[in-house]
Amino acid sequence: MRGSFPSLKALYSALLMTTLTAPTAFAQQAPSVASSPVERQLGDGLYELALIPGQNKLYVASAQSFKDVNGGVIYRLDPTTLAITGETHTDLKNFGMAIDDKGQFFYTTNSLDGGVSKVDALTGKVIERLFFKGKDKDGDPIGAREILFHNNQLYIGRVTDPGYISIVDAQTMTLKGKIDNVGKWVTGIIYSPSTQRIYAASGSGEIAVINPTNNKIEHRWKPDDGQKYLFLNMAEDPTTGRLFVTDNSEGKTTLVFDEHSGKVIKRLPGDALGIKFNVKRHEVYISQRESKKVIQLDATSLTPKHVWSFGGHPNSLLVSPDGNSLYVTIKQDFNEDNTTKGPDSVAKISLN
Repeated sequence: MRGSFPSLKALYSALLMTTLTAPTAFAQQAPSVASSPVERQLGDGLYELALIPGQNKLYVASAQSFKDVNGGVIYRLDPTTLAITGETHTDLKNFGMAIDDKGQFFYTTNSLDGGVSKVDALTGKVIERLFFKGKDKDGDPIGAREILFHNNQLYIGRVTDPGYISIVDAQTMTLKGKIDNVGKWVTGIIYSPSTQRIYAASGSGEIAVINPTNNKIEHRWKPDDGQKYLFLNMAEDPTTGRLFVTDNSEGKTTLVFDEHSGKVIKRLPGDALGIKFNVKRHEVYISQRESKKVIQLDATSLTPKHVWSFGGHPNSLLVSPDGNSLYVTIKQDFNEDNTTKGPDSVAKISLN
């Protein structure tokens, strides 16, 4: 991982499109292989997902191709069969996803354009947008990557150095403020209901602990081993106070932080990208992009229970509200001209 990138597209390639083939410790330890998931091809550039409670709608954000294609698509799927039930063709590319508390709207970041779109969850229609000011050193808009909905506000991580978080009023879609100096490239954001704090991961291998009542950074957690890390995504076990953080540095590991002390209490070896915690089943899921697998871990012992293998590269994960299903976006390899070797897919894994 180099310290600087020639463009925002190159940065996204480094964070999301790496496709190596090294063996992983998780894959070697997994005791069994579960039955095949349901998988459906959709199109190029699939990223995050949003499942609307009570509406039987699964939305998938798509950036489409990065070569000679303007805009993207928001797909609407039947969450049971993965059949396409609607499409919204957007003039911007779509990446991160977040839903409001009532399930009336969802929000998608338009990273390459430095913006965020508000979408009607019933119809899938884009109803409002906000574009942020500011350019990077190459003159491109500063990327708006991960997005968190909390207390009627949107917290949007900005991919720059030093990175920061833009705070947006989700109702009026107006900029309210920002949190500066969060870390190099803000890569992941989650809210902890147990500590009532926001955690922001960064490419500089740091977790910023933010108090959402005043939007101040109270702590900065870093591993104390002196190694360099590139943190990506997070998941929390609210019962035990453990924060799981995937890392995309040379070490390839998932770090487990104790939220009470801010110290690393365990390291799980193996490549890791997306991560989710299932409270109802007390399980952890990790997408392994390099080894083309999704790993299911027992949350107590942190040992593998199942492994699902794919022809493509698992990327983003989503656990259904009832805890019975796991959804995965599956990426394809990229050619040298930024086209792909085939369409991306969405998979549904039954956890029962």
